[in-house]
Amino acid sequence: MKKFCVSLFTVALVASCAKNAKSGEDKDLNVKFDSYKDNFVSSLWEIYPGWASGVGFHKYDSILVIPNAEEDQKQLAFAKAQLDSLKSYSVDNLSNNNKTDYHMIKNQLDGIIFSITELISSQWNPAEYNVCGSFAEILNGNYDSLETRLKAFNAKMDGIPAYYEAAKKNINNPTAEHTELAIAQNLGGSSVFQEDLKNALEKSKLSDSEKTEILNKAAVSVKAITGYAEWLKKLPNKTPRSFRLGSELYAKKFDCDIQSGYSVDQIYKIAVDHKNDLHEKMFVLADKLWTKYKGNTVKPTEKLELIKQVIDEISLKHTTPEKFQSEIEKQIPELTAYVKAKDLLYIDPSKPLVVRKEPAYMAGVAGASISAPGPYDKNANTYYNVGSLSGWTKENAESYLREYNDYILQILNIHEAIPGHYTQLVYSNQSPSIIKSILGNGAMVEGWAVYAEKMMLESGYKNSDEMWLMYYKWNLRTTCNTILDISVHTKNMSKEEAIKLLTKEAFQQQAEADGKWKRVTLSQVQLCSYFTGYTEIYNLREELKKKQGDKFNLKKFHEKFLSFGSAPVKYIKELMLEE
Repeated sequence: MKKFCVSLFTVALVASCAKNAKSGEDKDLNVKFDSYKDNFVSSLWEIYPGWASGVGFHKYDSILVIPNAEEDQKQLAFAKAQLDSLKSYSVDNLSNNNKTDYHMIKNQLDGIIFSITELISSQWNPAEYNVCGSFAEILNGNYDSLETRLKAFNAKMDGIPAYYEAAKKNINNPTAEHTELAIAQNLGGSSVFQEDLKNALEKSKLSDSEKTEILNKAAVSVKAITGYAEWLKKLPNKTPRSFRLGSELYAKKFDCDIQSGYSVDQIYKIAVDHKNDLHEKMFVLADKLWTKYKGNTVKPTEKLELIKQVIDEISLKHTTPEKFQSEIEKQIPELTAYVKAKDLLYIDPSKPLVVRKEPAYMAGVAGASISAPGPYDKNANTYYNVGSLSGWTKENAESYLREYNDYILQILNIHEAIPGHYTQLVYSNQSPSIIKSILGNGAMVEGWAVYAEKMMLESGYKNSDEMWLMYYKWNLRTTCNTILDISVHTKNMSKEEAIKLLTKEAFQQQAEADGKWKRVTLSQVQLCSYFTGYTEIYNLREELKKKQGDKFNLKKFHEKFLSFGSAPVKYIKELMLEE
């Protein structure tokens, strides 16, 4: 008996020692991987200085990368070398935090190779070449003195002529749609080097000779920018490349960009089923509201027509073109107060949100967006960019405002600001892992904003049949974004079919449908990010509610989920379910 006990003790001791040794090895591995991540990020910014500036790392603000073949080879060599380095780490033995970072780094590197060797959008998308945004960020920043920023602006301008000459050499058989966008955005964005720059120089303490040098370089820059736009206008292109990506490239880009637990085919089916479910819910509400808005008018026999007529009546209640931006500004503090009163999650009051007119260099794709500071510039302004309606015809403006009526404008503000994008991106910048911030997953970011819409209504925000009907209409947009994008790029959906889907089945105004068609011709996969991310987040919440029962706390779920930064939902899910 004694010998047996000693044997058991010896086995336990050996096992314990082995476990401690394993634990020690894992700790050493994670320390090494943390060091690798630091080196990876440092190298990343050397290769992509413009990206570095965008996330608030301003060491390389004065550098403008020339997009030539030599640069492509440099990026490919970087990606392949980093992938080789990753092979030295056993992902199974890394901490949960580092496992996620490992997958995100690998996906980014694979994406670089895919973009340069297979997607090759540098040839067919002239809109990729536009310096105006990066220069505008230097002028608008508050991370350093105006004089320091203007000196970086000045040095960076040296590369602009060569930048656009390289762009011209790269472009081969571009799409007509991207060519048109490139012309409009470059011509519009050139104002950064004219009025915007002159205003900044007037406020600065630079010497007269320095100001003159900068203005002279700016004139050369404007000539290069507008010259590129004029070159594109005259470019012979009788058989332009189709904007449609095709099934094979689309599937690869979806896997790379979305990083979902779903495939393209799976999320397409889920979206179609969800659309049909929304139609049933909308019919119940519209039928209930019929008399209130249509009186004794005979009801249509077709369900979608009945829904449309009720929506059309409710949509007449909207703001004016002149008050569109001010109405958005007014609603932000109201949403903040509601989230605080309902204790849905903590919102940091020290992080400024500024509503502004959408800059010219951003125009032409989306009507509302968020420009958030990166993890190196956490205290900088977050901008809520609002498209201007000035210059629109009366008919187009009315159509747009009916789309963004008094109900949907509130849902838009939930999505873009509180507790949507603005809130999530503030949390993302606080993540202990900078990888999760700089390599942020678009489906998680957009998915959170869409999830926030439903969560707010579930909590009782502005509860009414009208609000829920309009929410379902808005959620149909997210759902049909996925159906539209996959159908257009992989199923050859025509413009007529697309407009019918958006206006007849998603109840969108003509102006909104036209804008969405334009957007789907200019982007690929991104329109899937909203519904895919939302579906995964909502399903995760419901799974945790079921698992935790009475112990489930909504605020804790939100704050825990957001604490992982902008990591793909499938990895956040693994970590939260494991805990």
